[in-house]
Amino acid sequence: MMGDDALPAAEPWRSEEMKKRRHIALHASAAAAFIFVLQRYALGATLELSLLWALALGGCAAGLAYSQSNR
Repeated sequence: MMGDDALPAAEPWRSEEMKKRRHIALHASAAAAFIFVLQRYALGATLELSLLWALALGGCAAGLAYSQSNR
């Protein structure tokens, strides 16, 4: 029974950290998907080049979201 009382106290910290990670992941995936669609279909780039740009700019978006979440 004592273990049940300790669990809710740790939950707000875990919940806040998960919200930050979810925000970063969603920001990175949305940016990567947007760049992939833009490169592949609007600009007519090859699949490999589109994936490369999506990976690079998705990583940049993740870094930006990480720095914003730590303010």
